Amino acid sequence: MTGPQQDTNTMRALEGLKHTDASVRLRAALAVGTTPDPRGVDPLVARCGIEPDFSVREMLTWALTRHPAALTVTRLLRELGSEHAQARSQALHTLSKIGDRRAWPAITSALLTDADDEVARSAWRAAVALVPDGAAAELAGVLSTQLGRGNRETRLSLSRALIALGEVIIPILRAAATDPDPRVRAHATATQRLWQDPDSGFEYATDEAIRVVALGPAATSG
Repeated sequence: MTGPQQDTNTMRALEGLKHTDASVRLRAALAVGTTPDPRGVDPLVARCGIEPDFSVREMLTWALTRHPAALTVTRLLRELGSEHAQARSQALHTLSKIGDRRAWPAITSALLTDADDEVARSAWRAAVALVPDGAAAELAGVLSTQLGRGNRETRLSLSRALIALGEVIIPILRAAATDPDPRVRAHATATQRLWQDPDSGFEYATDEAIRVVALGPAATSG
């Protein structure tokens, strides 16, 4: 049950999500999450798809996690088919935070290989968070098709996702380290090195991998 004052506060907060000032939108999202109300789910999800400010988007996600998964998951899954990359990316990010494995079937190969790097990165994180027992090897196989993709941040995100899947990645990375594409070989080798020595850092692992790929067998001899 909600009283008149809570109704007023909720409606004021939801209106605040549309304000031109990011700090006002941030406070509005905080208010909606602090006092969850089913009427807030649709406006929160819709705002996720268009919100330009990173901090506000994070608060929107937090606010959605404060609502029952029974209300949020289905609504978020609809966003995965949006033509807008940010809507897909933020929905995936939020689903990973909610952690409801009923969302797993919606993490498709199309999302894991999405042309937009931010969508793909969000899909990788969501997939790792939601993957059910017995599906890690298949997921690793799909993720391995993205080795060599994008900039440093994108490659690091993929390496982290693969490493999080555990030992199933070892034969997959070993095979990818012989790929004809030098970018794939270097990324696979860097991920292997990170798996073996997590403290080495991605930059060092990448530099070493590039050296190995460039020099071939000579890099590991003598």
